[in-house]
Amino acid sequence: MYNTNRRKKGMVVLVTSAIILLASYISITNGTFDMTVSDVIKTLLGMDTSREHHLVIFDFRLPRIIIALLLGLGLGTAGAVVQGIVRNPLADPGMLGINAGAGTAIVLFMFLFQGTITGASFFSIMTMPLFGLVGGLAAAALILMFALERGKLDSQRLILVGIAVSSGFGAITLFVSLKMNPKDFEMATVWLAGSIYNANWQFIIAMLPWLMIFIPLIWRKSLILDVMQLEEGSAMGAGVSVNRERILLLLYSVGIVSACVAVAGSVGFVGLIAPHIARRLVGLHHRHMIPVSGLVGMAMVVVGDLIGKTIFAPAELPVGIVISIIGVPYFVYLLFKTRV
Repeated sequence: MYNTNRRKKGMVVLVTSAIILLASYISITNGTFDMTVSDVIKTLLGMDTSREHHLVIFDFRLPRIIIALLLGLGLGTAGAVVQGIVRNPLADPGMLGINAGAGTAIVLFMFLFQGTITGASFFSIMTMPLFGLVGGLAAAALILMFALERGKLDSQRLILVGIAVSSGFGAITLFVSLKMNPKDFEMATVWLAGSIYNANWQFIIAMLPWLMIFIPLIWRKSLILDVMQLEEGSAMGAGVSVNRERILLLLYSVGIVSACVAVAGSVGFVGLIAPHIARRLVGLHHRHMIPVSGLVGMAMVVVGDLIGKTIFAPAELPVGIVISIIGVPYFVYLLFKTRV
């Protein structure tokens, strides 16, 4: 039985990785300027001196693919954690208002600094995620303030509070956007739709440290997340400080989501759908479910971006809209399933 489960998990990782590699291969070789596999490999290895090939690969396609993979990994992982914290399969960072809080802070950053801070210092690269972190923390603080009842976190109350907080931050975002000049307003509107078309290496540098710090910390607490699925009294009886661990895990998730929102805007439903698929594939144990949720999120975003930039070519549909088109019917299905 153990070997069968192990083989199944290995097969899930293999198939998901194959989907990611296939979508990445199509994305890097196809487009307005088509390239062969040989051209791509030679360019990546520095054997091709063509300026056009180098520009297409290193300035446009490769950063976009890497951002898509990191975005899916972060949102899939954060979604699994949020669902584990509140013990509700319908929860995700977007529905809890974390995305909206981080988004409001980033739009405020765009408004104050016209979308950029001059220079390429470490401070300038990390400023947008830091703004996002402040906004995400503000949303998390408001959610905890209103959702806690007698020291306990009610999952239904949490979702209702999250919707209210999300709406409030959405109104602030709209108000700030309308105060922008036309150029910054256009940039903010495209960014809010969840787009990675302007991906670059600076965004990768800004995003990567947050994922490298918080994802291992989350994975180390997989067993605690498993225990937290019990009733609160039982979890405390097992030696878990539920409130402390819940706040820590929520902070880790806010950090990841803030970094994702800073570089790609509000890409919804990844944090909802990826954990569900992972749970069906490898079971309830977070030690296995969290990495698979990250892999599924990576596959969702890279495939969604490929669909958005190919099916509607020469126009592009932001990846956030593509995933929302898929995610809304899936959410309705989950809603009716949980009611039954």
